[in-house]
Amino acid sequence: MQRTHVLIDLDGTISDSSVGIARSLQYAFIECGYRPPTDDEVKAVIGPPFEATFPSLGVPVADMAPVLAKYRERYNDIGLFENEMYNGVPEMLEDFVADGLTLALATAKPEAVARRITAHFGVAEHFLFEAGASTVTGDDRRTKAQVITYCLAEISLEAGSHVVMLGDRDHDVQGALANNIDCIGVTWGFGSAAELTDAGAANVVDHPADVLAAIRA
Repeated sequence: MQRTHVLIDLDGTISDSSVGIARSLQYAFIECGYRPPTDDEVKAVIGPPFEATFPSLGVPVADMAPVLAKYRERYNDIGLFENEMYNGVPEMLEDFVADGLTLALATAKPEAVARRITAHFGVAEHFLFEAGASTVTGDDRRTKAQVITYCLAEISLEAGSHVVMLGDRDHDVQGALANNIDCIGVTWGFGSAAELTDAGAANVVDHPADVLAAIRA
């Protein structure tokens, strides 16, 4: 069946958010008395929810609440704008739309923050729906698999070969496969080709200009 819908990740796929995330995490760790992570350590954990990655940075999940609060204190005002779209991505999105594909955002970043970023970059108009993680206590929408499930439900779309996910990390691939859809991995973000292939990506591409052909392959 021909592809009709593309779900697209944000961090590492549409934009390089590493500077804002790193500076905000470093600020939060220092404020809370922890060793601040290096830029490379931050890049290695961008993508999955923080509860999955904070332990690797030296903060137990049980102690992450004050660190996360300090992180958001800086990130929500400053850090989210320390962010750049990757070269070729605006044209890639325009090519998708011109080719008749329907786009939706599917990111593990908090939904309200993600929508501010796509509006800032002027690309929100390309998306039928923008799905992100929930920050409401008790709301079970944190992982990429949960976000994809929510996104599909919000646009009344059944999973199948007509839908594909586009992302840069293994959790994008795993979240897509958990919802019975393929994932095309991209290497210009924070994950490697090996990481994406090992996770089960249907294809891996190196440049935004090559994605449309991979979707149609």
